[in-house]
Amino acid sequence: MTAHDVGMLVLLGHPVRQSVSPLFQNAALRAAGLTLTYEALDVEPGALGDRVRALVARRAAGNVTIPHKLAVAGMCATLTPLAQRAGAVNTFWVEQGALAGDNTDVGGFDELARRVLGSIPLGARVALLGAGGAAAAVLTAVERWPGAHVTLSNRTAARADALAARFPVVDRIARHPSDAVRDCTVVVNATPAGMSDDDVPVNVALLPDAVGVIDLVHRAGDTPWVRNAKARGLRAADGLAMLVEQGALAFERWFGIEAPRGAMWEAVCDPRP
Repeated sequence: MTAHDVGMLVLLGHPVRQSVSPLFQNAALRAAGLTLTYEALDVEPGALGDRVRALVARRAAGNVTIPHKLAVAGMCATLTPLAQRAGAVNTFWVEQGALAGDNTDVGGFDELARRVLGSIPLGARVALLGAGGAAAAVLTAVERWPGAHVTLSNRTAARADALAARFPVVDRIARHPSDAVRDCTVVVNATPAGMSDDDVPVNVALLPDAVGVIDLVHRAGDTPWVRNAKARGLRAADGLAMLVEQGALAFERWFGIEAPRGAMWEAVCDPRP
């Protein structure tokens, strides 16, 4: 793809009002000298099909967030191998008049994990909370970690069972988060808990000592769960690094040039290590 092929850039989700994606993607566009503008579109699930068809007609490209990642994957004529494996799309574009999709959340999660853990661990025991599109991206990444094992927990048991059936790296399903985190070395929140409230996916008092705490949710000043984990002395981070990196990988997918990561990080005012 080239910039000339992209008619508009959008973020599809519901809700999207708190997303920082427009902030760093517009900074990236300016830094790269591209005249496009990245816009967040709040689309309710019932309106998604019509909106996507209209975007295809306009040669749009963009990102997808909660709750549309699985649905958009089903609308794509072509998927990258990562998107096929995850069964979810967070990055899309139009190719030969049809929708194409990728999953840059996988690479974004690996980047976040490295920031929290220092490197991709050997023999990690991962407790994964949630079973939606974000959880599928996490499993797509973690199944490539050497010797990793995953315990999965989700409020809806049937969704956990279905996801576990697709990913053999899941060797146990726990019906309650408190059971999932026993003896884990890494815990990942892939639920919306804490996105717009003070809910936490599991009490940090139940987490093992020295566990790495990864929250895919991003909020300014950290999510309540991450703040609690840091107060306990645990290594912890929210989803900002994943968000920026998946956005950078998406930018490279859309335009075929290196993403200006420095400008993207400067836009979200995060002190990078």
